[in-house]
Amino acid sequence: MSPVTGALRTILPVMLMLFLGALCRKKALISREGIQALKTVAVQIALPAVLLHTFAVTQYSLRDVIIPLMMFGVCVIAWQLGKTLGPKLHMTSPFVPYLTTGFEAGMLGYALFTLLYGSERVAEFARIDLGQVLFVFTLYKILLNRDEGKRIAPKQLFREMALSPIILAIVAGVILGATSLYQALVPSGISSILDACTDFVSAPTAALILLAIGYDLVLADIPWKSTLSVVGLRLAIMAVLGAAMFVTLRLLWPDMHSEAAVILMFLLPPPFVLPVFATSEDQRTYVSAALSISTLVSILGFAVLAVIGL
Repeated sequence: MSPVTGALRTILPVMLMLFLGALCRKKALISREGIQALKTVAVQIALPAVLLHTFAVTQYSLRDVIIPLMMFGVCVIAWQLGKTLGPKLHMTSPFVPYLTTGFEAGMLGYALFTLLYGSERVAEFARIDLGQVLFVFTLYKILLNRDEGKRIAPKQLFREMALSPIILAIVAGVILGATSLYQALVPSGISSILDACTDFVSAPTAALILLAIGYDLVLADIPWKSTLSVVGLRLAIMAVLGAAMFVTLRLLWPDMHSEAAVILMFLLPPPFVLPVFATSEDQRTYVSAALSISTLVSILGFAVLAVIGL
């Protein structure tokens, strides 16, 4: 297979699903409620199946504790850089720090990584993702609610985490993998039954997610100047922090081969949930526009990775 054919085999399915999503919106083939239902299936059912299997088959070591802590710290630094640099660059939106940190791994990252490198390498990406997941579910939500004049009780935050299918899947997978329970179930064949179930449930994950993203990817009426400014700031921050993470991991664990996971992670847009927290229409438009352009940048970066075959 030629490099061009290989790249097209990876890129075209993504472009096709994005196009079909946009077509479904334009032709009203699927309602907004229908897309929300597809997102729920993808994020609350299919993606947890991916994560459960991924963490169950992972071989654990000290780096699986250190790397999530590093990623948590990276997210905090990115937020602080956005909060500090935003006003200096005449960005007045209170959402600037939240657009410069966090990563939409669930609704985009896993789908793109799987298409590029296959499900057998998802553990590389999940290891990098875990720290930012914990950040988004804890400090990110606390700071966001505080800045929007809301208070979130620790009990409520813990309840949201405890009931999140993604968190539950990660915890269950870590327990199965770290305790070697998954390996202990191999001789009996029970692990293969678990694999069959998770593979079947997770099969449509990438297609559903990309269809929903294509549906939401609207480029009309974007305030280009302010949007490109915040997207540019995010890219600059991610370039610096991503390079630092890349070099640090290479120095600490030269044999880990996490380059692709790190690069793709730092190309991802901010969390797609952000517009929900905007209380005014102007801010909601601003945040949604930034997410749309950041998503296009991620897709472009994905295409480059597919072409160069990293």
